[in-house]
Amino acid sequence: MITAVLADWELDYYSRPVLEPDGKKRWELLICSSPALDRAEPFFRWHLTCPAGSVNSAWLKGALDQALAEASAQGFAPPRRLRCWRGSMRTMVQRAAEQLGLDVIPSRRCYALVEWLQERQRSVYPQEPGFLAGPLAPPPTAIQPLALPLPETVRGDSWDWATIPLGDLRDAAQWPIGFSGLVALPEGLDPAAPVQGVRLFSRTRALAIAGWLAGLEPVRLEITGEQLVLEAGIESRWLLANLGADEAAAATQAFRSAREQAGGVQFIAVQASVSEPRLEGFWLLRDLPDP
Repeated sequence: MITAVLADWELDYYSRPVLEPDGKKRWELLICSSPALDRAEPFFRWHLTCPAGSVNSAWLKGALDQALAEASAQGFAPPRRLRCWRGSMRTMVQRAAEQLGLDVIPSRRCYALVEWLQERQRSVYPQEPGFLAGPLAPPPTAIQPLALPLPETVRGDSWDWATIPLGDLRDAAQWPIGFSGLVALPEGLDPAAPVQGVRLFSRTRALAIAGWLAGLEPVRLEITGEQLVLEAGIESRWLLANLGADEAAAATQAFRSAREQAGGVQFIAVQASVSEPRLEGFWLLRDLPDP
């Protein structure tokens, strides 16, 4: 008996930079599975154009039904989780998905979907009649929420910077990890490329910290001014540490180099101590631009 492939799905239901013959912007549903760390399992992709006058949860429910049927025909089980990264579409997506018994997670851990959108923006939409070559108006400046201090109950004893060669991360699925969030690594890069990350240490609360982080849907690390910030969920930002000016400048450069050499891969780990081989939590992150 063949076992159906079980994976998380990533979804985007939104307008595209293409004008249809009726003068309205094209709406499109994109769905893909989240590939495994080694990309060894089959990968599901599915898309459907939505008439601009039919953008609602009823149309989306029907489209999701079609996607589930197509996925089943390709050997995929219904998704464990359905990640949706646009906050503006969250309610509509949840309303449609709940009718089908699908668990929706508001999250920007949609790295495969972001790569697919970037691919389509480069090579698909520009070939379409009605393609909008540039924005009709300057995009609004995003206002980032302030980074919140970590709750007292999940603050560790200490933390440090860490670097792991990209090639070593390919074996991460075999490491002793409690809570984990492994994602597919970029292909075609130098295995020796350095991947930047941080390790959080706590002798008494490592497991609790890891469990709390698991519920955040961590997205990426960034340096804001002289602060080390963890972005998570849709728009959450958490202050991990205050840095000195020199340390912040060095970290900014290290992250910039990682984007260029390692496809933006980062990591965050939680351990009881430096000498403890077990990781109570380990997440691969990617610093990818939001489309």
